Amino acid sequence: MLSIKPKWKRGKGPPRWRTVDELIEQIQSYDPEADTDIVKLAYEFAEHAHEGQKRANGDPYFTHAVATAARLADIKLDTTTIAAALLHDVVEDTNCTYDELKKEFGKEIANLVINVSKLSSIKYRGLERYLENIRKVFIAMAQDIRVVLIKLSDRIHNLSTLSALRPEKQMRIAKESLEVYAPIANRLGIGEFKGEIEDLSFRYVYPDEFHKTQLMFQEHYPHAEKFLDKASKTIKHEFNKANIPIESVHGRKKHLYSLWKKLQRPELEGDITKIHDLVALRIIVPDITACYTALGFIHKLWKPLKGRIKDYIAQPKPNGYQSIHTTVFGPHGRIIEIQIRDKEMHELAEYGVAAHWHYSEFIKGNKSKTPPQKMYKWMKELTNWKKEFEHDKNYLETLKIDVFKNQIFVFTPDGDVVELPEDATPVDFAYRVHTDIGNKCTGAKVNDKIAPLDTPLKSGDVVEIIKDKNRKGPNPDWLSFVKTNSAQEHIRKAKKK
Repeated sequence: MLSIKPKWKRGKGPPRWRTVDELIEQIQSYDPEADTDIVKLAYEFAEHAHEGQKRANGDPYFTHAVATAARLADIKLDTTTIAAALLHDVVEDTNCTYDELKKEFGKEIANLVINVSKLSSIKYRGLERYLENIRKVFIAMAQDIRVVLIKLSDRIHNLSTLSALRPEKQMRIAKESLEVYAPIANRLGIGEFKGEIEDLSFRYVYPDEFHKTQLMFQEHYPHAEKFLDKASKTIKHEFNKANIPIESVHGRKKHLYSLWKKLQRPELEGDITKIHDLVALRIIVPDITACYTALGFIHKLWKPLKGRIKDYIAQPKPNGYQSIHTTVFGPHGRIIEIQIRDKEMHELAEYGVAAHWHYSEFIKGNKSKTPPQKMYKWMKELTNWKKEFEHDKNYLETLKIDVFKNQIFVFTPDGDVVELPEDATPVDFAYRVHTDIGNKCTGAKVNDKIAPLDTPLKSGDVVEIIKDKNRKGPNPDWLSFVKTNSAQEHIRKAKKK
């Protein structure tokens, strides 16, 4: 295969730079039957199109296209997406046209490129003014999530080279990333992208807090790492003695932005020694049964902290996340968090919706390689709300409240997970489950106790709605405390009728 030699020196390019041969070799490592000819063609086309262009830091512009594509290859995406990533800036930044791209690469890749370009044209001027345009992100997402995956990868590389820009531009891009793109990555379940975006943005949006948190982390991390290493060796040794199979045991250190956010909690008083998951152990096992076997053995080995066991396997988060979390008194009585999951759960936890592309049942059985949308009902809801409130400014409020605000996870009596914005009430819960339940709601039980309908709910609450089948509609007074825009709309509509 022809190797295209880069026109810049190794080490001068971006962190995830690849030659075309390296990129193709990487793709074939996870999809041996992949159509790599399209990647090679896109690589050559984009390199030629961007020839002579420079980035603000002096690098050839093509380094950015390669870095964006390589980041998607790192999470094992399909060749169509990777080719589109290589080409994602050619329509916007070169003389190449959509028709030319369509003729050369086909309609699917051309559409991906043009939709990424449309997202790139949106200029951030603060969350309030941005909401009207950010709707395009969600509409594009509902149609083809690959557009947003390319945009997220594009954003990560841009953040990594932000130091070359003017301070005001650094702040604008970093704040946009923190307020918009990190939440999108989170809702898609891509923890790897979310963490990178937040940490890369953190140093520009909150520079003093970033440096303070970084120093604090650097002071405590070496001791935590040594302890983690000792606990890891103990687990491997004891599991081996008991013939309990494990795939791997590895550490996870907390992202700086996540650490800083946690330190803001009043009960922690900014004290890093009170944070038990500064580092955590992840135990990867062969299957679900082994997850529970491992949990039992860990609790036999070390005493668990009361109330700190979270079973996200039996009750997955709405974005698909599955794992068992437990906090135990580890070696020498030191507290440590342990996460237990199988390999597929781990892939989903790191890469979310993107992980579906490289499971054989999707790669071989689904030519479009589109992931199962049923796991991401909220995306369809956003599209439905768009249709319902097409000319209604309240749709924008829905995006602001229901997407970007902190989310909580509450349960129905049957154990189904319902996602709501922070401080949502039982009435919001009722309408999220079903319109008719909201309309006929007369009371609520929270954790088996009668609670007022304006009670702010917390993650983990079990909520049961008391209904009156003869009730004709909602109480208009509920408008004073409901938090979700969908609940407000249903109450207003019923009031008008």
